[in-house]
Amino acid sequence: MRPTTITLPDNTDTAKQAVFAPSVADFIELVKPRLVVMILITTAAGFYLGAQQTVDWLRCLHTLVGAGLTAAGVLGLNQYLERDVDARMKRTQERPLPGGRMNPLTALLVGAVLTGGGMLYLTFIVNVLSGFVISLIVVSYLFLYTPLKRKTSLCTLIGAVPGALPPVVGWVASRGALTGEAWVLFTILFLWQLPHSLAIAYIYREDYAKAGFRLLPVIHPDGTSTCRQIVVNCVALIGIGLLPTLYHIAGTVYFFTALLAGVAFLAVGIYLARTRSVKAARYLLYASLVYLPLVYITMALDKM
Repeated sequence: MRPTTITLPDNTDTAKQAVFAPSVADFIELVKPRLVVMILITTAAGFYLGAQQTVDWLRCLHTLVGAGLTAAGVLGLNQYLERDVDARMKRTQERPLPGGRMNPLTALLVGAVLTGGGMLYLTFIVNVLSGFVISLIVVSYLFLYTPLKRKTSLCTLIGAVPGALPPVVGWVASRGALTGEAWVLFTILFLWQLPHSLAIAYIYREDYAKAGFRLLPVIHPDGTSTCRQIVVNCVALIGIGLLPTLYHIAGTVYFFTALLAGVAFLAVGIYLARTRSVKAARYLLYASLVYLPLVYITMALDKM
């Protein structure tokens, strides 16, 4: 008796289409809304603090739209550029691109449209200077910070530059000029980013090592150099964090809030330096997420 041959339908094309069928949740994950919200908080604070008399709320809304579109696009393009290394790390391998739920071309187009649209929106609807500053964020984040993560531990320092520019975008959108006060806001955010980023890198240093990232906790896994950098920047942040009062950007309430928040942030950094544990690094990460909105919101509420 001859065996019966059963011919199965060729579902190859259907399977391929199923692989690249991103959901709304995948598109949301691509643009990292939580990070966008954090960026918009500092942008809005910069706009409000930059207003000399009355706040132009319509212009502020336009600024947030342009900055939000650009931020979402840049974060999406970053995932497109790093889709290969994301696939090697446990914490990122289920993202839409390495997880196979989104076509890379789709991510590229979405990221490019959002980024380009946001830059043009700021340039033509708000002012040219805000469009210029946002373009510096795009270029430095995508074409300096992203590739340098695989080459040098200095990438953290370089990446802190575009990360610290959102309040400057808000300031120049409101004031129409780049003044010394804007650089104070920049420096606070710049110094905050270093312990924040190094805490994340310390927690996931094994994952980053698999991806080939040359971050400080990967190069020196014992944590000595990482903890030293964290403590030094937390100390600097205490002093720089008080400058808004000296520059008459904010008042006394902000001064003492920033002082107490800075000391608490430093205390958690010292705790990490003493224990060098992942638990302490997580505490530092949580402390950083409390420090930034607390300081910027208090600064806006206590505006001089």
